[in-house]
Amino acid sequence: MTDFQRDLLFLLHDLGRLLRVDADKRARGQGMTRAQWGILLWLERQPGLSQKELSELLEVEPISVARLVDRLEARRMVERRPDPKDRRIWRLHLCPPAVPELREIHRQRAAMAHRLTDGIDAETLDTLTEVLITMKTALTHEPRVVTPSIASLVETREVA
Repeated sequence: MTDFQRDLLFLLHDLGRLLRVDADKRARGQGMTRAQWGILLWLERQPGLSQKELSELLEVEPISVARLVDRLEARRMVERRPDPKDRRIWRLHLCPPAVPELREIHRQRAAMAHRLTDGIDAETLDTLTEVLITMKTALTHEPRVVTPSIASLVETREVA
């Protein structure tokens, strides 16, 4: 493998792209989109999210989420309920017809995970998971400000 093929950032980006392509195909096979799957999964995890909150989680424009929710609402999988504290906000909730679709989404996700990790032992997967969590944490939290020590400043001056 060349250095380019072993570039961590490239590999992570390309892996994400390939996972999205695979998920798109699987969702289309169910007559849905990956974004609709994302909405159902987020509402399963956090019932009552607003369209704005969902748009931030899915990294799409609020108008796009509104249209996706319209389609899911037409299929009776999602319903909008008024926010009891702010009448400008609609809270989104799953409806019973979403349950079989979520079962299929989970089945497809398990198949994707199996394909992705086939041949990798459990210990390595645990380590990989911990490393990915560490990387995610590094990007989602304020970076630590490291004050250089006197010794490192002296070493830097001596090298220069």
